[in-house]
Amino acid sequence: MATLDVFNSDAFSVRSLTASVNETPAVPGRIGALGLFESDGITTTTAQVEKRKDGLGLVPAGQRGSAATHGSAPKRQMIPVNTTHLPQRDTIMADEIANMRAFGEESEEEMVERYVRSRQASLRRNLDATIEYQRASAIQGKILDSDGAVLVDLLSDFDVEQTTQDIKLSDSTTKVRTKVLEAKRKAEKVLGGSPISGWRVLCGYEFFDAFISHSDVESAYERWNQGEMLRNDPRNAFPFGGVQWEEYNHTVGERSYVPKGEAYLVPEGVPGMFITRFAPADYVDSVGTVGLPMYSSIERLPHGKGVDLEVQSNPISLCTRPDAVVKITKS
Repeated sequence: MATLDVFNSDAFSVRSLTASVNETPAVPGRIGALGLFESDGITTTTAQVEKRKDGLGLVPAGQRGSAATHGSAPKRQMIPVNTTHLPQRDTIMADEIANMRAFGEESEEEMVERYVRSRQASLRRNLDATIEYQRASAIQGKILDSDGAVLVDLLSDFDVEQTTQDIKLSDSTTKVRTKVLEAKRKAEKVLGGSPISGWRVLCGYEFFDAFISHSDVESAYERWNQGEMLRNDPRNAFPFGGVQWEEYNHTVGERSYVPKGEAYLVPEGVPGMFITRFAPADYVDSVGTVGLPMYSSIERLPHGKGVDLEVQSNPISLCTRPDAVVKITKS
């Protein structure tokens, strides 16, 4: 019969539990699935973001053999951004494991370990949803807490204004593709010569419905593959104006990840534009180490009545060029 003595095994050490929770498949959501954010660990609780004012310039022609033109050193500014501490806890009472019996070749320790992993997975799902929410709000320029409070105002910290583009979808004569091109040019101007591998717009559901119902958009697909796009559900993503448009109607509780009447044009493949950094856990064993996406530990409850299970993550997701994301509204 399994007892609390099982938790003295190395299988339930901080290192083993942390390894197991990081092996648990993540539930990344749409932004995580797109691979838009580059993830890495850091050794501190603060991420340092370098803001540079260097741009592209034209080099004047000179005589062969003459001195070369000296380039000016780019202006740099280091902007510190604190990571967030996201602890999740669950309690496993002694009675829950008291009647576990080994099955076949599975030992009592393995039975309890499998049970703990299932509880870890439940806690991890909440953390994955929170990281996805951070990434969605970072795209919009302000990283929000679960209650909607602003944790980090990227636009203010980087001293830039949000780039916007209105598309008058209520007017059937609006040249939607022209407006889309205008929005792309605004982002390209901010990014200068940075490489862009593609474009994507994440839309709130009201914006998306108005967009696909506009005559300019409908006519573009009226004859394409015998009108297949008009018959099928296009919410997964469809191309228009060299951009992938998709509805992002993800919510947790009452919190929408993208406001229903808005959309955000995102340049894809820009190096270092979207990043997620993970700080170490607040455990003694983790101080000074490179942060991992998830950590887990177990602590006995008083009088041996059970154990307290914790899974935590210490992330920060940032858009380092927040003015290169174009907020699109409809009027």
